[in-house]
Amino acid sequence: MWLIDRSSDGSSARRIPLPEPLRAALVRWYAGAGSRHDEDAGITLVQQARIGAKWLACDCLGHDELPPILTPAFLSDAETYYLRRLTSHQRPDHDPRCPFFRDQVTNRITHTLSAHSPADPPTGYFEVLTPAPEKLAQRPDEDGSDDRTRSASVPRLARLLWRLLANSRLNTIPPMRHERSRRSISEEFMALRQAAAAIEIAPGIALDRALWTHGQALHSRRAYAALRALASRWPSGHAPQGFLMLFAASFKGSTVYPSDCEPIRVVNRIQSPSVRENPIKGPYLVIVVVGDSPEERGYSAVRAYAQPVYSGNRFVPITTEFERTLLRALLQARTALEKTGIEIVIDKPVFDRLTPVGSCRPNFLIESRSRMTGEIRQIVIEAVSAASPDTLTWSAGRRARLEQIAPILAIAPEDLEKKTMLEHLSTALRL
Repeated sequence: MWLIDRSSDGSSARRIPLPEPLRAALVRWYAGAGSRHDEDAGITLVQQARIGAKWLACDCLGHDELPPILTPAFLSDAETYYLRRLTSHQRPDHDPRCPFFRDQVTNRITHTLSAHSPADPPTGYFEVLTPAPEKLAQRPDEDGSDDRTRSASVPRLARLLWRLLANSRLNTIPPMRHERSRRSISEEFMALRQAAAAIEIAPGIALDRALWTHGQALHSRRAYAALRALASRWPSGHAPQGFLMLFAASFKGSTVYPSDCEPIRVVNRIQSPSVRENPIKGPYLVIVVVGDSPEERGYSAVRAYAQPVYSGNRFVPITTEFERTLLRALLQARTALEKTGIEIVIDKPVFDRLTPVGSCRPNFLIESRSRMTGEIRQIVIEAVSAASPDTLTWSAGRRARLEQIAPILAIAPEDLEKKTMLEHLSTALRL
């Protein structure tokens, strides 16, 4: 096996042979039989190949044939380095007996994330980056099965953002008398910073010490300077890192387009629940992790997650376009009910809730309180939209779990078109 220049076909004489011990470690790891030492050797090779703009050419077809090629890659969803096979009718395939003939375990995702993908609160500190070497790729299960697939999971960066939103209570809309009539984006960011003061990135280091809410902190390199100053006091076993929160109208690939500064480029592709199967328009609340990147040879914006939110003055996360429309209708209903002496709280759960029959996450949770009688009622709002096929799947299990939380009110687009939602809401709350 050789290292070759990126974008070449591997036929030139500029091929750097891998030392046999390193090649053997790479094969053992790729085949799922590697040790931690093999994994560490592999991660170093993949990182250095990416930094040096190199590809890997396999020698399974012999030294005189055009070699099959693998490219070093990083899978953000799994926070994993891996080798991707280049396959096309113009490129030779590996010998069927070659360990690289099949895809690597992280190279295929069995399903995409949906609004109902399980999401538990993140454990540990508010951190994403880990001290090098990071994990390479997940080895097959120890039971001997090897189907070369892995299930999609909610990225840790997304769950950290949701944790911050939940701690700042920005995912909950209180009764009208408990909030100012005119909200501002600066107040939303202030709430995030106040919540960050009670969260630690690493032992003894509060999140608000390395949290920025304006992209100019990166463009001016002020964030990098602050991280370097903190790095000398960073606890061992934790990687120095900071976070940038941006309000953005859009993003594309690995570039964020903030509303108040020049675009920001991220090393890896930006993750988001807005995908081809579930397109969601902006605006977005984008969380960017800033840390040491071997590929950039210093501090840089390493990864980012773009969370669609309701608006610039209400950072309520949404998972479909219909949820944004539904939330707008719920806010209008809140105003109408307020005039009749009924206060409601609109909660957008960001994590699954445990019930006696399993966990689930309601689209919205409504709590009403009568100012006259003090009576309190609660209902679950289930958004049912043809644009979001997963919300149409009313499995018996999901319904049973939601009913453990509160009675269910299903709202479809026609309910909003016919302006019957307020009537349905009042009936469900037995007002």
